[in-house]
Amino acid sequence: MFAYYLDLALRSLKRNKLLTALMIVAIGFGVAASMITYSVFRAVSGNPIPDKSAQLFTPQIDSWGPQQSFNGDGEPPQALDYTDAMALMHAHAAKRQTLIYPVQMTVMPGGDRSLPINAYGIAAYGDFFPMFEVPFQYGRGWSGTEDQARAAVVVLSEAFNRKLFGGADSLGHEVNLGGHTYRVVGVIRHWNPQPRFYALFGGSDFGQPADFYMPFTRALDLHIGTAGNNSCRGKQTARGWDDYLQSNCVWINPWVELDTPAEVARYRNFLEGYAVEQQRAGRFNWPPNVRLRDVTQWLAYMHVVPPESRIALMVSLGFFVICLVNTVGLLLAKFMRRAGEIGVRRALGASRREIYFQFLIEAATVGLAGGLLGLLLTAVGVSGVGLLFEPQIARLAHVDLSLIALTLGVAIAATVIAAFYPTWRAAHVQPAWHLRTN
Repeated sequence: MFAYYLDLALRSLKRNKLLTALMIVAIGFGVAASMITYSVFRAVSGNPIPDKSAQLFTPQIDSWGPQQSFNGDGEPPQALDYTDAMALMHAHAAKRQTLIYPVQMTVMPGGDRSLPINAYGIAAYGDFFPMFEVPFQYGRGWSGTEDQARAAVVVLSEAFNRKLFGGADSLGHEVNLGGHTYRVVGVIRHWNPQPRFYALFGGSDFGQPADFYMPFTRALDLHIGTAGNNSCRGKQTARGWDDYLQSNCVWINPWVELDTPAEVARYRNFLEGYAVEQQRAGRFNWPPNVRLRDVTQWLAYMHVVPPESRIALMVSLGFFVICLVNTVGLLLAKFMRRAGEIGVRRALGASRREIYFQFLIEAATVGLAGGLLGLLLTAVGVSGVGLLFEPQIARLAHVDLSLIALTLGVAIAATVIAAFYPTWRAAHVQPAWHLRTN
């Protein structure tokens, strides 16, 4: 019966080609507008590390006081100053922990290169790699012993290793960064979680991956300043590196790994206890104010999802609803023009259920055709989202199998739902009245 009803649907659609084309265009444009904006929203609002987002936490400590809160909302600063950051590291209160800040360095000429190369890197502790599930192509990250020894080691990204060594296994080779020699201990595969949750304060939310990774302790030893955000309160009279480290300037992103709710509770108590100790020592003259947010809570707090993507999604959904309302009217007009045909079929024994089945299949056929058109328009639209969004966000939008399936599924499902009322009207046609009048 499905094949029979499908044949009836195709014949009906061919009977009035203009009306059919109007419905297909309405569905196609409506679903395309929704899917284009959804592709952007999906890219910027996704979970960047779904396997561990509930086990990774960033601690915050109020080192400024309520009168100088970061956004005037009583929240602690979004990063830590050097004093608090090192205190957390030395306490070893978490299973794994790291401090992060971005650095900008120059790779000096060597090999076939006659010119220096500017490179963006991240200074971190060795726990960075297992905490964030960084995949390695060659080698490994550095150990805790190398952290303590301030070892001159470096981990390269796959792309940067290709630029420096042609993509070959570069373990043991040396790289000159900022006039100092570093030994390559690892090369990671392409890894760039979006958004870059681990360094939201220090860099772009949707930026390119780092070129290299170096020990945090080594970067401090060489007095390498941050290439990211640096926020201070009050008058700062730092006359050198040591003075800067003792200032209230916040520039370090801390992360800890906590596997169970009990560990989370213990670490939160540790943070509160630390803030109380600082208050008693006279460093803080305000009540303890700390936060401990996991990845998803941190992304929400930092407002990572651009407001324009939400607005665009809501507008496109509204446009899709308007298209569906127009489709309802077109389907109603189309179905009710066939009232005589329906009356004859009902008089010959067709049940209302069969009428429903016939016309819903016809609506699904329209939805499929509209979905195919919408898929084509979506592919064109995704390539042009850079006109509405920043390039670093626009490049994240792409058409994949999941978006293709969603586009077709939404088009068919929405059209079938829109057809329920016209189909209900068609199924309740009175056979006797139409047989008498026709």
